[in-house]
Amino acid sequence: MSAAKTALASLRSSETAIMGIICLGVFSTALDQTVVVAALPSVMVDLEIPLTDLDRAAWIVTGYLISYTVAMPLAGRLSDVYGRVKMFQVALLLFAIGSAFVALAPNFEWVVAARVVQAFGGGATVPIGLAMAVAAVSPEKRGLAIGLVAASAEAGSVLGPLYGGAIIELIGWRWIFWLDIPQSFILMGVIAILPNRANPDSKMDYFGAIMLGVALTVLSIALSQRSIFSGESLTPYFMIAVGVGLVLLLVATERRTAQPLFASFLYTSKTFVASNITQFMVGVALIISLVAVPLMAGTVMEKPAWESALHLVRLTAMIPVGAIVGGYILRWTGVRPICITGLAFIGTGLLFMSGWDTEVSGFALNMPLAMAGLGFGLVIPPIGVCALSAAPSHYWGAAASLITASRMVGMALGLAALSAWGIERFYSLTADVTLGATYEETEAPLIAAGVTVFQNLFMISGFLSLFAIVPTLLMRVEEVEDTGGLF
Repeated sequence: MSAAKTALASLRSSETAIMGIICLGVFSTALDQTVVVAALPSVMVDLEIPLTDLDRAAWIVTGYLISYTVAMPLAGRLSDVYGRVKMFQVALLLFAIGSAFVALAPNFEWVVAARVVQAFGGGATVPIGLAMAVAAVSPEKRGLAIGLVAASAEAGSVLGPLYGGAIIELIGWRWIFWLDIPQSFILMGVIAILPNRANPDSKMDYFGAIMLGVALTVLSIALSQRSIFSGESLTPYFMIAVGVGLVLLLVATERRTAQPLFASFLYTSKTFVASNITQFMVGVALIISLVAVPLMAGTVMEKPAWESALHLVRLTAMIPVGAIVGGYILRWTGVRPICITGLAFIGTGLLFMSGWDTEVSGFALNMPLAMAGLGFGLVIPPIGVCALSAAPSHYWGAAASLITASRMVGMALGLAALSAWGIERFYSLTADVTLGATYEETEAPLIAAGVTVFQNLFMISGFLSLFAIVPTLLMRVEEVEDTGGLF
């Protein structure tokens, strides 16, 4: 018995074992962010959703992303109050329940609702995992810890479509979600060996949580509308105004709250604000890259689906590498040099992509993809370290959730820009094209217009990434009171 206790105590104090458990939990939930990419065609066929309702079916993805974003700040603060280990287990339980309901889904509405529950659990694991990782290691290793957690999340997102495709081919799409259940319960059992450190003096601001949840939901839905850039409808603008109004009301209310959801020091700290602005811009550039790279390959380049996916893998495979490398060298270089280097890599890679035409291969294809992917990974640790350094340990969950949500909101806006501005740009370029009998009269101008649109998107996101260097100059590691021990 004493040997077992000794082994358990050793495991609890082992940074490597603790980081392994955290990373495994984050990786498992991250798979389901992108696994639906492979599952969506099978889901539509099985549930008899016609191709003409593709925009409605997209809510299987959009609903997940909105719930994922809303869950982060709420779960982050709950973990500060009730303990991060306990809330990580609750998140995994919600994830398992949502997965079970997706697997049982008899219709489209059921799938969307179940994915919302699943995402609420999955979205909670990332900020809680980041806060746990920072609490588990010494200050000089925090950059590497954040890099490892981020790399696990990115690796899950990269492998999600491949994992989903394999399961669908072998046993069907529902088994993707059935397999989530034992996996989640095993992780809940493993993580139970870690100590849960609650803060009895801390209180959860439930009113603020509800207001923020509503505000984020309204803003996320508004930013996901294609008409936000086309001007076809005023609804998105009205929703944005309502969302911003709710945020301002929340800030005013929080100032009179004894223990607010987000303490004032979070949005008065230059470091924290600069980190979130940088993260938001990175999110915009990231989603444009993730969508435009395979879309350009599959349309104007006329590549088969598998080759379009390989184009994207060249970029995404480098993100976890960059996150680990950036976190490892952070202790010697400081936050700003790594973040500026990462943004320069992103910007340079995207600007090289803006020169692509229908025929690109070799170095001209591989170099900018790998450079941009490495850059997206490099910026993760310094942004995370700066954001968490601005908060005392009993607000690490809240700080981690906000910095993560900033990227998600940036991705939502970037996706809206891609689908709305890009389409409007294409229509304007092809306004004078008339249907003709020859390739030169019709298809050639359409392909040329498509190439121009993708080039414009890459160029805009490239310059945006370089412009993100400006707020980075205000980032630094702040020395806030730190009583953070193990979780």
